[in-house]
Amino acid sequence: MKITQNLFILAFASFFFACEQKDTTPDPRLDQPAEFKKLLDAHGDWSKWVDAKAFSYAMVHETTLSWENHYINLTDRKVRIDADTWQIGNDGEKVWISPNRQAFNGNSVRFYHNLYFYFFSIPYIFTDPGVTVEKAENKMVNGQSYEAFAVSFAEKVGDSPGDKYFMLVDPETHQLAWVLYTVTFFDKSNTKMSALKYEDYRDAGGLIFPRVMTGYQYENDSARFINYQVSFSDVFLVEKEMDADLFAMPKKNAVAAN
Repeated sequence: MKITQNLFILAFASFFFACEQKDTTPDPRLDQPAEFKKLLDAHGDWSKWVDAKAFSYAMVHETTLSWENHYINLTDRKVRIDADTWQIGNDGEKVWISPNRQAFNGNSVRFYHNLYFYFFSIPYIFTDPGVTVEKAENKMVNGQSYEAFAVSFAEKVGDSPGDKYFMLVDPETHQLAWVLYTVTFFDKSNTKMSALKYEDYRDAGGLIFPRVMTGYQYENDSARFINYQVSFSDVFLVEKEMDADLFAMPKKNAVAAN
């Protein structure tokens, strides 16, 4: 009886200790520079992004009217994209495409698999560990001056840590108006900037996302020629991870791809 009683006491103590040891440390992503927080605050309750475990949305390429559905686990950044004639996924170890590489006409499946997720998630995604956001000199776009934030990445963060980003703030709404960026995935020495315009913000469960993003050529402080335009709908953030099977490469009619 005494042994049973001691075991009960030990079990209770262990349970109490476990409860006491529960990590209550604030998520480090919530600790951002004050000026960057103002931009984040203009995009809703951004702690919801920190708390979310998964993310999904529908996207349409306005120039071709082709559609895609995107599914992302935010904790491990596994990705699945369903399009009309192909599927792309990242299972945590490799990027794959189904039914074959020829189904996708882009230069790189790996480059594409999280491209729009990344752009669409700005500014929230720049709270990631290893990302530094600092106030920069104002930037000009088409004759208008914008408050700007420079974004840089620690070594080995993502596939292209050499990329440079500038977030430009709308002076009236204090929301993201433009993103100026470089792409170093294909050429590490590339310094040519492109411009991405964020428009028609919509509320999605307390967070604000653009309904339309338009990519422009950017030269001499001007964004004049459109490269692409995409629109978004059915945006959902959830506090539970999606099933790992969703991101697994199909056993048939699929190949790993770079």
